Amino acid sequence: MMQKVIDAHFHIWRQQDQPWLVGPMVPRIFGHYEPIRRDYPIGEFLDDQKGSGVEKAVYVQTNWAKEDFEKEVAFLQKTAEETGWPHAIVGYADMTVDDVRPQIDRLMKYKLLRGVRVQLHWHETPAFRFAASADQVIDPKVRANVARLRDYGLSFDLQLFPAQMKDGLTLVGENPETNFILTHAGMLTGMEPETTEAWKAGLRTLSAAPNFYAKLSGLGTFVHRNDPALIAYIIDNAIDILGSDHLMFGSNFPIEKLWTSHAELIKAHRAAVARHGPAAEADILWNTAERVYRPV
Repeated sequence: MMQKVIDAHFHIWRQQDQPWLVGPMVPRIFGHYEPIRRDYPIGEFLDDQKGSGVEKAVYVQTNWAKEDFEKEVAFLQKTAEETGWPHAIVGYADMTVDDVRPQIDRLMKYKLLRGVRVQLHWHETPAFRFAASADQVIDPKVRANVARLRDYGLSFDLQLFPAQMKDGLTLVGENPETNFILTHAGMLTGMEPETTEAWKAGLRTLSAAPNFYAKLSGLGTFVHRNDPALIAYIIDNAIDILGSDHLMFGSNFPIEKLWTSHAELIKAHRAAVARHGPAAEADILWNTAERVYRPV
């Protein structure tokens, strides 16, 4: 039987709620994005992944206006109550404020909330930047607020480039009771030897923390295509460094829809994971996400 799947990283949206989808086009890491400057409702996602074996999915925040952080989670909770999808929510809270707890308190009434994502990635290439600085991951306010997640039982989706992973280990290591999930498997930007070695070294750095996980999502981000060989390379090395029990699959739809179908995307991931045996398949496609995000 085909291994069932939890998609641990997908998005839906109404264009009107996304400042980045209604404002002017700007250079972004995933390239030209005119085709997704529109609504992407849950019904379209369900059509996209039909027949893929995905039985549950984890929604990850999509950069609503900061002041609308609660509206985003409320919208997803309502969507789940109406359609049965998603099965867990990773929302947004501003970790750069003096005390994030008033925001988290407002989010905790939504029963599908499982974690928070703040995109802290910074790169020397301007189009790849999101955070205010490379070391924002260890900004004192960010560290204090991330530490507060423990009291709520929430996880933290960590988005970093390899050069930031030493600082990432500081944040992960000082919060041993909080699960951290590295988005897009650490964002490998190219296949030059120095780039791949820096990426593997970054994963090895973070592997020192038992509360650290990584998401096999967004693997077409920098090549703007579904590349089975690249997917296999990332999966092979991630399993070698982190172990399959610390990895999970995510489609990153509809971003990846810019260049591929869900069927072709999951086909490439299944083929790469299958080479490591059924236990690894079960871990990456279901068990890790089930344990970390606790989807309903």
